[in-house]
Amino acid sequence: MKTIIKFSLLVTLLFLSTNSNAQTTFGNVQNSIPRDKDGINKFDVKKDSVPFKGLSVYMGGAFALQFQALNSFNGQENLSAPIANYRLNDLANNLNLPIANMTFGAQLADGVRVHLDLYLSARHHNETWVKGGYLQIDKLDFIKKDFLKDFMKYATIKIGQMENNYGDAHFRRSDNGSALVNPFIENNVMDAFTTEPGIEVYYNRSGWVSMLGVTNSKLNQSVAEIVPSTATVALPNQNTTISPTILAKFGYDKQLDKDLRVRLTGSLYHVSNMSSNLYSSDRAGSHYYGVMSHQAYTGVAGAVANNFDVTANKDTGRFNPGFGNWATSIMINPFLKYKGLEFFGTFELASGGDVKGNDDKRTVNQYSGDVVYRFGKTENLYLGAKYNTVTGKLANADANAISINRVELSGGWFMTKNILAKLAYINQTYNNYSQFVSGNPNDLYNGKFNGLMFESVITF
Repeated sequence: MKTIIKFSLLVTLLFLSTNSNAQTTFGNVQNSIPRDKDGINKFDVKKDSVPFKGLSVYMGGAFALQFQALNSFNGQENLSAPIANYRLNDLANNLNLPIANMTFGAQLADGVRVHLDLYLSARHHNETWVKGGYLQIDKLDFIKKDFLKDFMKYATIKIGQMENNYGDAHFRRSDNGSALVNPFIENNVMDAFTTEPGIEVYYNRSGWVSMLGVTNSKLNQSVAEIVPSTATVALPNQNTTISPTILAKFGYDKQLDKDLRVRLTGSLYHVSNMSSNLYSSDRAGSHYYGVMSHQAYTGVAGAVANNFDVTANKDTGRFNPGFGNWATSIMINPFLKYKGLEFFGTFELASGGDVKGNDDKRTVNQYSGDVVYRFGKTENLYLGAKYNTVTGKLANADANAISINRVELSGGWFMTKNILAKLAYINQTYNNYSQFVSGNPNDLYNGKFNGLMFESVITF
């Protein structure tokens, strides 16, 4: 919190230090996605016509609070000794931890701005900490007036430790307290999200969209030597280095007439020697708190602790394929909007090393589709339905692939462009999970959770 106070004072002093020529302003920002209702279905980066009026600073916030009424079930019954007192945790109908984000930034020069995101409170960290930040360059006039003008008319360069642009689904996901653009409560079951240092170059022209990027593949930065785990017969190929991650996107996005918009993109994520994991790097955590967690019980080797902990067990309701050493994911996203009716889909083919130390290929696929109908004078009301399924093996040695299926029905009311209230019904099922893991009961065996959630969101 001290960091926030100091930064807020710095921003305030900068704003108050306006000189006689009024060269310092507040909120005059170029080429940014709006944080209110106008930011819905805005993908990637886009040029705008906001004029440069000198140094300008901006700040914003996002706050979300859920009332959760979910119940968890599984098929574990009549377990034999020494297993005793095993059951899933009963979940109360109550409020979750209020979560919040804060945004700072500045327009530093014509076509050059800096952006910083912070989590003030999150499921995984209750204290303030930095999500990431980047420098966005839309003009190269700081090198020379009109330098590469014809190229930069359509190009954008982003540099920093930032939310990496893999796929389109992350533009419709909830990012901790920033949940206004998501018509549902949670993100995809297999939630692709990471923040790694790198550079992304965009080139968008005549409806065609493209991006090429590279990162250092590390979520947490360190120059420490990589010391591989001891090789075994079963796991002989331990990582001895970390390779860059390659990101790419290509597609078409066009408003064909006043009523119809069509978008289709394909995206690639590839890393040969991984450090972080694309599907477990959201340090904010899931909005489904505590689902499919167990109470303390006696297991085959003694006491097993309650795993309800919302911080340590932050991704409840999500799925991480757990690839080792290398990973390649391809995501295809169709988007169609006709008047108030919109469809958004995710077709994701993910593959990687079977486990850390075994490079044999393992594949997990995800398919998701949602239909949202927005109505009202300003489309301030909506109804939505989403189906999401994930299928694949947890290890190549498994006889069967597991599957996770989720249905979510949602409705929302934009009280203003900055305030949204959502109500949703969720039903998620787990199929083909083994009954035991290392002799102890598997929480996900014939598992499911369902119920209602209400979420209020304020973003500015």
